[in-house]
Amino acid sequence: MNAEMSARAERLRFLGLGGLLLALLATGMLALSRPVPGPPVAGSPEVTFTTMMISHHAQAVEMAERVRPRSSQRTLRSLALDIALSQREQLRTMHGWLTLWGQPEGPPPTPEHARMMGMATPAELASLQTLPVPEAERTFLRLMIRHHQGALEMVRPVLGPGIHPEVARLARQIAATQRGEIQTMEALLARLGGTEPSPPEPLPGEPVPSEHRH
Repeated sequence: MNAEMSARAERLRFLGLGGLLLALLATGMLALSRPVPGPPVAGSPEVTFTTMMISHHAQAVEMAERVRPRSSQRTLRSLALDIALSQREQLRTMHGWLTLWGQPEGPPPTPEHARMMGMATPAELASLQTLPVPEAERTFLRLMIRHHQGALEMVRPVLGPGIHPEVARLARQIAATQRGEIQTMEALLARLGGTEPSPPEPLPGEPVPSEHRH
């Protein structure tokens, strides 16, 4: 009896392993039958996002590096370092994608496009090194909040269906990280006696809003 039960158990194990192997084989064949997506092409959401975000990240790193050595605020210095390190790493990733896809980095954004992306103007960048330190710290926070808000809008086109998974993954990471940093910066700005983020500087030929008139 024991020998018969042992033989039956052995047959069941064999059938189970056979079924598992068949299932794995079927899964593999199904995966092979699916078309492998090719690399993103010029003008695609992935390439557009990557080229624009490279310029955006590069400016964020520059802003952080300008204010961090000057700041007397430990929290602000730590935040600026986090921004610089994390966005440098993401820059390396995005540069690698463009190389892999055979795509050029493209020209920098126009002033109009940069404004829509929440980026700082050359004068605003320069002010981080010329203003007195307390005002430079508040200016940095206002500019970086606006900058991050621009990034949250930039990720929207690559969060939908049909986007390469690695691009969508980075977009979600950027959104989550920068939402958290916005909250941190808003709290720090309030503690330093600052006001809401600065609106974008008017473009040449635009009417100057009342808050920009002196």
